[in-house]
Amino acid sequence: MTAHDYWVLSPAIAMALLALVTVSVDLVTRSMAKVSTVAFLGLSAPLILTLNLWFGWFGDPATAREATGVADLGSALFGTVETDRFALFFDFLLLTVTAGTILASAKYIASERMKDYGGEFVSLVLLSVTGMIVLVSATELITIYVALELTALPVVALAAIHRSKQGVESGTKFFVLSAISSAILLYGFAYIYGFTGSTNLAVIMERLTVLPNDAGVPFGSYAVLLAVIMIVAGFGFKMAVVPWQMWVPDVYQGAPTPVVAFLSVASKAAAFAVIMRIMYVAFGDPALMQDWSGLFAILAAVTMTLGNTLALSQSNIKRLLGYSTIAQAGYILVGVASVPANQVGATFAGAGPQGVMYYLAGYAFTNLAVFFAVIAITSRTNDDSIEGLNGLLKRSPLLAGVLVFGLLSLLGMPPTVGFMAKVVVFGSAINANLTWLAVVGVVNTVIAAYYYLRVIRAIVFEDAEDETKFSADKPVLVAAGVAAIGAGVFGLAPFLLLEFAEQALSILPAIVTGL
Repeated sequence: MTAHDYWVLSPAIAMALLALVTVSVDLVTRSMAKVSTVAFLGLSAPLILTLNLWFGWFGDPATAREATGVADLGSALFGTVETDRFALFFDFLLLTVTAGTILASAKYIASERMKDYGGEFVSLVLLSVTGMIVLVSATELITIYVALELTALPVVALAAIHRSKQGVESGTKFFVLSAISSAILLYGFAYIYGFTGSTNLAVIMERLTVLPNDAGVPFGSYAVLLAVIMIVAGFGFKMAVVPWQMWVPDVYQGAPTPVVAFLSVASKAAAFAVIMRIMYVAFGDPALMQDWSGLFAILAAVTMTLGNTLALSQSNIKRLLGYSTIAQAGYILVGVASVPANQVGATFAGAGPQGVMYYLAGYAFTNLAVFFAVIAITSRTNDDSIEGLNGLLKRSPLLAGVLVFGLLSLLGMPPTVGFMAKVVVFGSAINANLTWLAVVGVVNTVIAAYYYLRVIRAIVFEDAEDETKFSADKPVLVAAGVAAIGAGVFGLAPFLLLEFAEQALSILPAIVTGL
């Protein structure tokens, strides 16, 4: 490895080292408070290194400058990793989610149940994020696969870490289905390698444009068609997309709530980032775009409809949020399907991908606010049923306010970020000649109102059996409050995230060339 490689990979290296430091602190002190503090403060190192890569403050003086004066990082490790602005956008998002998760988990890992595994819990989270940072930067199929496994395996252990019957069942289901999805993904990679003779995404794109195509066959070849289907299926598991969503409700109900909060946001963001990179870099030809746009449009419609429909009958808040996560994946897929090749009269060709990135960031703040509030509530009540939320407004007004606000953002009520995110992705769908998909999304938003408002009714209007008042522990309350504030600020000022996302997309030629 060269100095440039270390510089480009510095955030991932810092995150891996932080995981080792966390384990060492746990071994030496056995103090969960110190473990949480070291992990939380230690995140400043990868954050500073990520900011350095974005702004080019120091290091790698040989790096060229763009017209904007920002470093053009180039690739590392023989072209297998590209720490460009697209990857850095998701690095910032992942670091934010990780900080919130560690803060909200402070009380949980210090509990009697977790006293022997608190250090392992935090280090596994950090190792999983290390894999995600590499995953969103990977530009080569083997690197993508290895990073994906580094991302998934710690989550398996996290799901079963408290060793309850439900936890072990959740971990086992996640492990088995994750292994199957990884095998399918690997077969897809093998097919595309066999057809093009390369595992590099950019080279795959070059060869697909010159290899002979069969007229009338999607993607110009049945081999490429099969490869794309397998690749989408493999990542569909991580994105919780129908029909690969069957693990979500059981894992969400059985796994520790902090793990579920982390999994619902970080894993989804990383999966969407890598599928966007693969599709736009390896399959970014306009003709190919139109083919996979239709595939994602169908998946979006089915996913949001099934997720919202199955959520209607849920009585457990974590299972309900699991089906909500599936529905939200469908909404995000609307932006993925809105490819530049289909857009008409667009001033910015990347409106669809930009909407995806804005939605993912807004969804992160929203979902974390909801899950952190649920963590605080269930730690006091030991009840994760919807009925257990009855009368919450009287028992804990602050937590009730955060939870209601988060649910309204998931529903898409103004002025939350959830509302603006839906406006952006549905608008990009209309602009990409997918008006029918935007209509399906609006109808599904109306369906979702039933189960979100049902929970809000329980919180605000129903009477609780036990009216004892309680408050949240400070760390989780701070985490939930910051997440809720983020969901509000980025809803009132969406341009903050939209401009950030547009700058990140400036490094993807397939998007900005005005296809």
